Amino acid sequence: MNNEKLMHDLIVDRLRGRFSKEYSEIKVNAEGGPDIVLTNHGLTIALVEVETDRSINHEKAAKWKEMADSGSRLILMVPKAAKVRAMELLWKEGIADRVGVGSYEIVINMP
Repeated sequence: MNNEKLMHDLIVDRLRGRFSKEYSEIKVNAEGGPDIVLTNHGLTIALVEVETDRSINHEKAAKWKEMADSGSRLILMVPKAAKVRAMELLWKEGIADRVGVGSYEIVINMP
């Protein structure tokens, strides 16, 4: 398993824990779908897609557009250092106003 996959899976797991207090059902890594699907009372409220530095590209932006057009809110989680690049792709796809973008970073403090 490579570092990108490990980072992706770690962020998905952390988000699942955080969202568990707000949503009645959380589906993780649905087959071929978004990384996380958030539902309440049977209604899909939001789709969450976790990206790594290497996965932010034009092909993924087209996938984000499809998800944003589905009618559910789309939340992207991207590395803090890649947030500007992700926003540029969202603007090019014409969906920047319909997508929430969060960021993550790993910080290690040594004594």
